[in-house]
Amino acid sequence: MLEKINKTGDIKKLNIDEQKILAEEIRKYILEIVSNNGGHLASNLGVVELTIALHSIFNLPEDKIVWDVGHQTYIHKILTGRKEQLKNIRKLDGLAGFPKTNESNADCFNTGHSSTSISAALGMARARDIEGKNNNVVAVIGDGALTGGMALEALNDAGCSQTRLTVILNDNEMSISKNIGGINMLLSKLRTKRSYTKSNVSMKNIINKIPVVGKPFVKTVQRVKRSIKQLIIPKMYFEDIGFRYLGPVDGHNLEELERMLKISKQLEGPVLIHVLTKKGKGYEIAEKNPDKFHATAPFDIKTGKTKTKKDKDYSKVFGDKLIELANKNEKIVAITAAMKDGTGLKEFANKFPKRFFDVGIAEQHALCLAAGMASQGVIPVVPIYSSFYQRAYDQVIHDIALQKLPVIMCVDRAGIVGADGETHQGTLDMAFFRLVPNLTIMAPKDFKELEDMLEYAVNLKKPVVIRYPRGGESNEKFEKHENIRQGKAEILKRGKDISIIAIGKTVSRAIEVVKMLEKEKMDAEVINARFLKPLDIEAIKKSIEKTRNVITIEDGTIINGLGTATKELIINENMENIKIKSYAYPDEFIKHGSVEKLEKIYSQDAKSIYEYILKMRKEK
Repeated sequence: MLEKINKTGDIKKLNIDEQKILAEEIRKYILEIVSNNGGHLASNLGVVELTIALHSIFNLPEDKIVWDVGHQTYIHKILTGRKEQLKNIRKLDGLAGFPKTNESNADCFNTGHSSTSISAALGMARARDIEGKNNNVVAVIGDGALTGGMALEALNDAGCSQTRLTVILNDNEMSISKNIGGINMLLSKLRTKRSYTKSNVSMKNIINKIPVVGKPFVKTVQRVKRSIKQLIIPKMYFEDIGFRYLGPVDGHNLEELERMLKISKQLEGPVLIHVLTKKGKGYEIAEKNPDKFHATAPFDIKTGKTKTKKDKDYSKVFGDKLIELANKNEKIVAITAAMKDGTGLKEFANKFPKRFFDVGIAEQHALCLAAGMASQGVIPVVPIYSSFYQRAYDQVIHDIALQKLPVIMCVDRAGIVGADGETHQGTLDMAFFRLVPNLTIMAPKDFKELEDMLEYAVNLKKPVVIRYPRGGESNEKFEKHENIRQGKAEILKRGKDISIIAIGKTVSRAIEVVKMLEKEKMDAEVINARFLKPLDIEAIKKSIEKTRNVITIEDGTIINGLGTATKELIINENMENIKIKSYAYPDEFIKHGSVEKLEKIYSQDAKSIYEYILKMRKEK
């Protein structure tokens, strides 16, 4: 059946039995691609039937489907004419792993972060009404994303406005890690309703067939049941705020799904369809390990084992060090926004369950919670991915920095992350954190320095940001590790010809450049800045005055990072005749592709820096 799907709308030519065959073919196809390329597997396997049903009932691109997060849209891409292109998904110049409006007119909204779909879809529905159109608008959101404040705000607005909108709640009991919180408990109660409803319908059909007494008896029972139900079963949240609630429905039953979607099209006002799916559906290994196969490197289909050995990474080093520190200090707690495994906190959670807090997909709440704890003498450590810290910028400013509360904000996945692309690249954090008063901002050159910085931060009693990259160390091994002192850089090598100032993972790149320059008889001085804020003005100024030539290297945006800070220093100190070149990523959103390839494309690799320095020397 898969060969019959070549463009948007082809799915409508298949009957229900053919759709079922297609579903299994799609599962096999996605499994093969992700096992080779890596990518999001479990979430996509879980929504095969749901996606087929949506495309069968609705008419794209006239009708709009907004996918929350969007990592589960591989099937959507197949059904909209991108089947062959899917083979290069997440690779440089290949398909994005998320919806992209520039790929297809069937992608109506770019997504990548959670909890946005209902707001966006409601906006589209209201625009439709203003323009007098009659198309359908659908938001597909997971139960994990529903914990996000923005999703709840949108539900509240949509419910009270009574705008015609369909919300599909894809309930798989997972976000990336196992869901927690009050919303999850509500959904657990609703899930149990499914078996209750089925048994109720069966009994009703049997009683109705009893001569004379059947139908009157059923009516009496129903009246009594409604009274009892009000006492036993809480009022449905979704109906109370203005939604028509349909479900729960089996998310892997095409007939049931399509019937429910047809009903939703006929109803006025907002409708929520509660769909129960299973992450990893059809691939037993992923079904048993949905968190592992949420996003995976290339793997062997038979065993589920990744094809490349996973080395120790920064997240693991962070988690292990935090356990060591927590053993010594009972005031240390850890807070995560549904990213326990991804941020290296799994073992901490097991060892210190009373000092570990998973707040769900709620970064704003996570940081304000941390601020409240810090105000009472607790030491909260909050690891969040760089691109997700953007969601809680107000809390960083208003609740933490303004009050000088000692919250330790650990920025995981800082810099280029690779295949996830624009929505996940961590290139902006240094720029937006540097603007905020009262913050201390650090970045380690290797694992050991991360451990040292974390220990230093725990004892500093100030708001701290520690940023570190995805993955492991570079091949460069540093023998020197000076004690961390507030705002003090580390001179790794003395030199007289040029000053190379780097921070974080780019320090190893600076050393690589120096080794190349030595062959050209150039004597470079290398400074590991360590601190973006406060900057070590004394050490950097002294080096610049000596060499008069400066290179700065960082894995962030060109605006307001290390390069900007160094240029401000030069201006503020009235230093003249200084030649400076800053290596950072341009003022744009960085596309997807491997880290190594992106570094070369954007001329951030050691060879590009080395060649520029040689050119600069010749132009003297």
